[in-house]
Order: sequence, then structure tokens, then C-alpha cells
Amino acid sequence: VIVGHSERRQLFFEDDALVNRKVKAALDAGLVPIVCVGESLAQHERGETDVVVTRQVHAALDGVDHISAVVIAYEPIWAIGTGRAATPEEANATIAMIRQTVAEIAGAAIAEGLQVQYGGSVTPDNFAGFIAQPD
Repeated sequence: VIVGHSERRQLFFEDDALVNRKVKAALDAGLVPIVCVGESLAQHERGETDVVVTRQVHAALDGVDHISAVVIAYEPIWAIGTGRAATPEEANATIAMIRQTVAEIAGAAIAEGLQVQYGGSVTPDNFAGFIAQPD
């Protein structure tokens, strides 16, 4: 079940606390929560990607007992439906930062095994660069 999608955050004013409650509810119901995290264009241009995404990951996983059952999707908001995409290197660096954040919360083994996905604009023209990334 997808939680924290940028459109729900924007249109329904879903905040980090609600995302956290939804993660816990999904796990309690035996579902796999896919937690969407990502920054706006303004935040990206100000160099705030790491701060914003780290805050979202911490908030989403606060008090979660089974973090290994969670999937995190990095979706730079500025790349959704715009035809713009993070570079493969930017996406990989942010995914590495997400893993580091999870390692600080739950340990390196859980962070290493965690499924983290990129949800920006991937096209036939740029997919090879994303696939070539180590993470």
C-alpha cells in the first residue's frame, strides 16, 4: 500500500505524522507499506534534498517495529510527470543517504536489506543510466 505520495501530501495535507500512522496501520494489517519520500523543486534547488528526505524517513519510521517490512520509494516531486528526472547519480546518492538514515535508526543489516526504489521520470532514453547505478 502506498503511503506518503506527494499528491496526497499536497491535495489532502497529509503530513509526516499521518504517514507514520499509516505505515503502522499497514503493517498491523499485514500489508507492505511503500513509503514515498521526496523534495519539491524549490527544496531541490536550495540544496535541501538530504534534509527533507532524512526528516521524512525518520518521521515515517518513528516507532515502527518491523522496518525490514517497509519499502521506501524516493520520488523527487519536481520530477513527477514533468519529463525531468534526477540524474542517475543524484538518485543513487539520495538512495544511499536513505539507507544511511535507516542504518542510524535500525542498524546496518536492516538498511542493507531494505528495498529502496526510485520513482522519478524514467524513460527509454535514460533508464540505462539508472540501471547502471550500484543501488
